[in-house]
Amino acid sequence: MEANDTRLDLLRRLLLQSLQLDEDKWRELVTEKKNLLYFNSLFNSRESVNLFLWVEADSSVSMSLDFPKKPNKVVCVTKTEKEVISADNVSRALLIEDLHGEDVLSFITALTQEVVCPLLSNPENNGEWAPGAAEETLNFMERLKNEALVMKARQEGWTFLPFPKHLPDDKELKSPAIKLLHACESVIIEWAGLVSELLQQKPSQALLDGFKPEPSEEFNFWNSRLKNLQLIQQQMISSKAQQLASYLQSAEGAYCFILKQIYGEVQTGLQEAEDATQNLKPLQEKLEETEVLEYSQLRDSMAAVMEKINQVWMNSHFHCKPCWIVVLLQEICNLFLDRSRTFLRGQEVMRGLLADPAKVLEDIQVVTLTLEKFKEKYIQCRNHLEKQDGGSRRWEFPSHLVFSQLDDFLSRMISIQEVYSIRLQFQLEQVVLAGGRGKMWTDAVEEVYQDFLLQLHLLSDCQYDASEPTDQSFPLQACSFQEYVLDLEARLVSILKGTLDDCCVSSSAVKILNMFGQVLDRPLIQEQLRPQLVRLVDMVMTELDQVQSGHHPQVDSTTPAEGSQCPPELPDSPTPFQKISALVVELRYSVRLDWSSKLDRDSAFILEHPLIKQQAKGMMGIPFRDKLETMLSEIKQVSWERDIELHPQAAQLLKSRCDIGKSYQCLSHMVSCYNQVVSGTLPVELPLIQEQQKEIKQSLLELTNQKWSSEGVHELVEQKRESVTAFFAMVNEARANMATMSQITQGWVELPLLQRIGNFLQRGEATEESYSQLRKDSEEVLRLTQENLRLYAADDTSASWYTYLDHVDQLVQDGLLQLLLRSLHFLSDNMKPQSSGGALLQVSLQLDSTGSLFEPSLEEDLADLLKSFIDDVYSAASLPPRISVSHHGGHQEALRENADLMALEQEVMQHLPEVREEAALLKARLDNFSHLWNSNKRAVMQEFLTYGRKLKPEEEEVAETPPTLADFQREIQSLQKQMSSVSHLSKNELLHGWLQVELKPFKDALHLFIHNWISMYTQHLLKLVRHSMSRRSVDEEQDEDKKSSSNFPLTETIMLLETVGVEVPELTTLLQS
Repeated sequence: MEANDTRLDLLRRLLLQSLQLDEDKWRELVTEKKNLLYFNSLFNSRESVNLFLWVEADSSVSMSLDFPKKPNKVVCVTKTEKEVISADNVSRALLIEDLHGEDVLSFITALTQEVVCPLLSNPENNGEWAPGAAEETLNFMERLKNEALVMKARQEGWTFLPFPKHLPDDKELKSPAIKLLHACESVIIEWAGLVSELLQQKPSQALLDGFKPEPSEEFNFWNSRLKNLQLIQQQMISSKAQQLASYLQSAEGAYCFILKQIYGEVQTGLQEAEDATQNLKPLQEKLEETEVLEYSQLRDSMAAVMEKINQVWMNSHFHCKPCWIVVLLQEICNLFLDRSRTFLRGQEVMRGLLADPAKVLEDIQVVTLTLEKFKEKYIQCRNHLEKQDGGSRRWEFPSHLVFSQLDDFLSRMISIQEVYSIRLQFQLEQVVLAGGRGKMWTDAVEEVYQDFLLQLHLLSDCQYDASEPTDQSFPLQACSFQEYVLDLEARLVSILKGTLDDCCVSSSAVKILNMFGQVLDRPLIQEQLRPQLVRLVDMVMTELDQVQSGHHPQVDSTTPAEGSQCPPELPDSPTPFQKISALVVELRYSVRLDWSSKLDRDSAFILEHPLIKQQAKGMMGIPFRDKLETMLSEIKQVSWERDIELHPQAAQLLKSRCDIGKSYQCLSHMVSCYNQVVSGTLPVELPLIQEQQKEIKQSLLELTNQKWSSEGVHELVEQKRESVTAFFAMVNEARANMATMSQITQGWVELPLLQRIGNFLQRGEATEESYSQLRKDSEEVLRLTQENLRLYAADDTSASWYTYLDHVDQLVQDGLLQLLLRSLHFLSDNMKPQSSGGALLQVSLQLDSTGSLFEPSLEEDLADLLKSFIDDVYSAASLPPRISVSHHGGHQEALRENADLMALEQEVMQHLPEVREEAALLKARLDNFSHLWNSNKRAVMQEFLTYGRKLKPEEEEVAETPPTLADFQREIQSLQKQMSSVSHLSKNELLHGWLQVELKPFKDALHLFIHNWISMYTQHLLKLVRHSMSRRSVDEEQDEDKKSSSNFPLTETIMLLETVGVEVPELTTLLQS
């Protein structure tokens, strides 16, 4: 059945709506092979009546021919009749309905059993019903309840046998009623159908439907059937069933025989299920054991599995039939095939062509051997059964019924294995050819290899499962791949012929053949290169003859040492290879003899030297350690040889090689530890370890009198090892603590004591965090100091320990000094005019009636602020306590007297006069507007109204000249220009590169002053306009439009006021009227 079958169209429309699926989910559903088998079974099999579909928790859609366990919602596709579904009758023959799982069945059962049936059974509740209606309804509800109980039991995996609503009593047993008899007979018919449906179920049905069941499904089938039949038996021997049987027997009805027949079928089925369960149990346990094994261990269990299958065949009374054992063997094959695909990772099997072909090929070979092992054990078991008991219990079925799928899988494995073998043979990435045309040939090989890799990429990127035999995509692509490989082989043959023809000596040709490696094993390449290979053999034979003719061995007349190996005698007519071999053996014998003598001399030299020797600057060393290591290595190689005679000294070294090697390793470690202690000793540390160091040195010097040939060397070295290593561990730990303290104090230089918050320098959380880190680090330094006191086992009142404390205290003070220097350098560098770090501090320029002033003050407040920052820096030095006993006072007092810090502090404060000078220049520049806040507006206005302008100081007697409208306009425009000048002032001014002056308060106040001056003139004009408009009448509008009572043109006056944003309310009222 295909996914585009027209019979699926009706289901698609309804399922998309009912299960709320999208088109992608539907396509996934109908393209999966397992689901297509379900659809095929429903449409094409008369026996399949129901198909259930539901949505899992992960949003995937599942389907089954049986009702699922505890789904939320189920769509049931049911046939109206047992028939084959075609495109013509699909809409008529299928019924699709929504079910809500177990809850619906439980609800129907509870509703009918506890509510509806009791109500209908009570005569008081059906008095107004038509005759027989209540009884018919009750019968219907009873049938509905029984159907729900049957379906719920089926869902739970067992069979429920319904009973009639009313069982006969003793009186009815004597005089049977027709209705009661009919009800009992109907129940017997239903029992027969339920039992028959159960017994007709076969474990082979899944195989017949095209699925691939595993043995677990067979085991579950028989366990479930046994449990089900036991429950049916319990129901049939219950008191209700006995009462029903008695009633049928008394009525002498035909269904009494049917009831006995049902009981007999249940007993027979129960015996069959018990037999199957009992005999399959050992096989089930063995298969469960194999499931926990690694796949590579599975092959060893095949014999045991087949033995259990043989026991089932021999011991079972019901299942010793060929059809049943074939099903069981097919299921076991399915199990092993599924495990094989899982082991090979299915679709990922071809990915290994580029990643790790050797590993994947090995896995494929393991799978092939495992499955072939199963077939082998099957054949052995089959042969054994043919010989046992005269062949009466032999398997009379063809083997291909069992292994058809397994054989297809093995055939596919062989095809995949061939591809991987080709991949491993084509190892051409390292081929580099020399000679005049070497680059040309190398490029040609590289081109072949790249084309080969391209084909591998196509195979490895396949989207199908190559291990699935039913998918024919792989054979087609593999065939195309092998055809392409044949073309690549032809190209390689051309290259190899050219390179081999260019070779003048055999060694070059052999190197070429070695470079191409396994690709030369390809049949086509071997056949095409036969002439070149024959020529190479001839060349090698010629060279062997030349070597033999050019060699004239000198025979030594001396007799070889006893026990040494002599060159073997040659046959009468040796071949060229035998002649060359004899010459090599002779040369080998001479070289080994010389080497043995040299080895003895070197061994004597080593054995007579002392174990240890004192060197310059108090160090210790092992004499001739390089030569000793070489000798130990050579002696180790000698121990692998069996045909070398050693001289006495070399033999002694070989005998004690293990002890000397251990002693040398131990002694090397001791000398290294001691030398590290001596070379890294601090002046303040030496008095603390001097006594122990002398003891260790004296102990080591005792070894200068011992030689490697001395007795008990290893034991003596081991005795001294513990004290040396313990001393080294103590000193090393103390030095590590000192290094940690040095690292801690040196790290203080990175702590931020001064911090920018926003754009300016302010006190913040970073400073407090730095203080907290200093306190924490100081505690750690104190702890490490006390730890070193314990390690050195020093007297805490001794002068040497006081000196050590002074050293640690100096480390702390040096760290604090670097921290303070960095912080003050940061402050000083950022206060230089050429610095590009931006402003450090900010003041604002304010303006009031008395004039402009800086806030905070540049005289005292700014100096106090800078001093507070410097004090914060010095405060960090007060946090670590003094460790030294001989120094008094804290680190802060000591660092206050440091010349570098004092110079930096003075440099910072020297920037104040410079910034004050620039501030004074800024203030003087802005004082150009001082007349705006220093002048008396009333006096200036009075002078303007009298003379029409501001008089100069030298003018004393001036004639009164009232101002004109142009004079007013001149004064207002002058003020507006000043307003514009103020607006163009910057918001901030940076003085000396570090002090930012905020001018916004000054500008805002100055704008207000100018606005008040402008308002003084406009208010005067506004009064004149109002006075003029109050005196004019409507009739004289045209005459008086040109002049006011003060000789100002009314219209121009109003226009002037409007230019400065002053409205005349009276004019608006007049225009509206």
